[in-house]
Amino acid sequence: MKKIPSLLLLVVLLWLLAGSARAEDAPPHSVLDELVAVALADNPELKAAQARWHLYEHKVVPAASLADPALSFAFSNYPVDTFSAGNTPMTGNIVRLFQEFPFPGKLGAREEAAAAEARWYKGVWEDNQRQLVRQVKQAYFSFYFYEKAVAVTDRNLRLLKDFIRLTETNYEVGKGLQQDVLKAQVEYSKLTDTRYGLQQKRETALAELNRLLDKPPATPLARLEDFGLPEPQESVEALQEKAATNRPLYAAYKSLAESYKAKQRLARLNYLPDFKVGVAYTFREPTAADNGTDFASLELGINLPLAWGKRKEASEESNAGLTMVLEQYRDFRNKVLFNIQEAYSSLQQNREQARLYRSGLMPQAAQSFEAALSGYRVGKVGFLPLLDSLLTLQGLEIEYFRRLTDGQRSLAKLEAESGVDFALPAGAPLP
Repeated sequence: MKKIPSLLLLVVLLWLLAGSARAEDAPPHSVLDELVAVALADNPELKAAQARWHLYEHKVVPAASLADPALSFAFSNYPVDTFSAGNTPMTGNIVRLFQEFPFPGKLGAREEAAAAEARWYKGVWEDNQRQLVRQVKQAYFSFYFYEKAVAVTDRNLRLLKDFIRLTETNYEVGKGLQQDVLKAQVEYSKLTDTRYGLQQKRETALAELNRLLDKPPATPLARLEDFGLPEPQESVEALQEKAATNRPLYAAYKSLAESYKAKQRLARLNYLPDFKVGVAYTFREPTAADNGTDFASLELGINLPLAWGKRKEASEESNAGLTMVLEQYRDFRNKVLFNIQEAYSSLQQNREQARLYRSGLMPQAAQSFEAALSGYRVGKVGFLPLLDSLLTLQGLEIEYFRRLTDGQRSLAKLEAESGVDFALPAGAPLP
């Protein structure tokens, strides 16, 4: 009768426990740091956000500038019968230069509104950087989980192949049941189907990661590194408080509100007239009446802001815009506080559950599998309990990696929401 070598079981158990130790006690993941750096340099969406900031930044100077001066040239008072410049004293060639000046305060309000809007988009770009780091980390940990789940499933498929051969041998010599053979074959087929699903999700996770890196979807990762779950040294309340200074969108919302306040001020000023100042010089030809003395002129003018309807609508627009920003800010702040609380709780829960799986459930399941295997060899344990112990061990190991990666995904969210980086110094062990 063919038996599974004890050495194979020993290798499986050592791989299981050593892999778990690596996952929680390895140094910080430099591979992930490299991926984050690539994303920050190459991600198209982030580049677009940066370009949008620069776009609005370039609007500040035009908003604070006067309109271009106007220059005109006129042939004035030429007689239609001769079109001669020297027949009448009223004929002349006029050069006119004039400049428009907004009512005092309008240029300053326009500049302040444009500058504050540019600061808003700068804050959006800076916050997008943190959100991109979160997305890269979460995609990496999703890929890590499915990579580990596929590896665990592949190992168990190899064990099931040995079980199938063992049950077939036992059945042939009359020491086993046909239903054991069929059950082993069914479980092998079910596990193969599970692997197909895990493989598809693994490819999807890799494609998502490569999308963030601006790479082709199937670009493989050079390697994966194990990791642990560091515990934040600060309370959730402290992290919520620090978010107000660390999250760029907090200051960005204040800038956007300042922009609408400046637009409110500009809307009020638009009820007042703008000014126009001009100078003119008339070149004259000598006539019978005089020797053609030139004329100089100074012109002053104002516009008449009679269209109060459109000015009232502009004022209401700025008022509504400010209300919108203040309400959006309140909603943003509430979401940040909630997200920090949720991510903090999820991190703590997944950390404790990962510890439980590693130090309690998985070693116990491994011992149960070893005992069932030993009992099956000597005929004291049936095949179904042996198979159940193997599948239980597999489920616990996959669930351990799920808790580990879910915890890291929660940590990435906590970093992005609070603006606090929890990465440990290079080479520092993770608890």
